[in-house]
Amino acid sequence: MPHAKVSEQQRSRARQLRRTMTRAETLLWRYLKAHHIDGLPFRRQAPMRQFIADFVCHSARIVVEVDGASHDFHSRLRNDRKRDQWFGSQGYVVLRFTNEQVLKNLTGVIEVIRKTASARSQTLPPSLALLHKGGGSTHAQAATRSLVRGGRE
Repeated sequence: MPHAKVSEQQRSRARQLRRTMTRAETLLWRYLKAHHIDGLPFRRQAPMRQFIADFVCHSARIVVEVDGASHDFHSRLRNDRKRDQWFGSQGYVVLRFTNEQVLKNLTGVIEVIRKTASARSQTLPPSLALLHKGGGSTHAQAATRSLVRGGRE
């Protein structure tokens, strides 16, 4: 789902959520951002169409949600099911943990994420490798230098 159109309102909301993460989300993010789970890159509070995923790994197609007490209400559970169905329709698996699970058993939460990522990597087709910044052919680099210098080469 990378590079899908996202409204400016969604982007703004995601930025706000990044600034106001819960203690459990912050703890999990510190672990995920350092690529401690088999080198997988995770993003936090990532907008995906009409939803914002707490944490997402696009390469393994995993969404990790950390839920607080507000998710115990019937209406929240119904909304969560809708979100999970939509993520599933896009090929993502959703892992839900409570704040308490993350705070009291971070090792167990990480292990569930690791096992899920490992199982999914065996079933997902390999993704195309993207060129790193500065990559490309010598011809392309020369053309870029020429453009930067105003075509004087």
